Amino acid sequence: MSLGKFRMTAPRAAGWLVGVGAVLGFVGVAAGAFAAHGLKARLEPEMLAVFETGVRYQMYHALALVAAGALARVAPSCAVGWAGGLWVAGVVIFSGTLYALALTGLRWFGAITPVGGVLLLAGWLALAVAARSIATASAARD
Repeated sequence: MSLGKFRMTAPRAAGWLVGVGAVLGFVGVAAGAFAAHGLKARLEPEMLAVFETGVRYQMYHALALVAAGALARVAPSCAVGWAGGLWVAGVVIFSGTLYALALTGLRWFGAITPVGGVLLLAGWLALAVAARSIATASAARD
């Protein structure tokens, strides 16, 4: 994976994806526990559900990042790196704005949330591109 002078080898990319996924997973578990034990009595049920949606999508994509890291190790692909980067940005924006909305009640955060959702979707498309290129390369070897 290369961006100008920044060059990331497959093992480094794999380590980065797994590491970021692990951190997002840790923060997701902590946020979920915070919601269950600290926010349940303080937030309206609607806002608690908003917070929990942010946690759920963060956890889905934390696991996806770990899996992408494993994939990057055995089948290096620039598209896998793109998927990971898009997922990280998507989680920060999608889950972050949901957390902010739930904790502050400021509805304008909800207007930003779909941007994060689009980034999450784009990450899944990038993974599909990676899968196709891996399958094509595999078929060429056979």
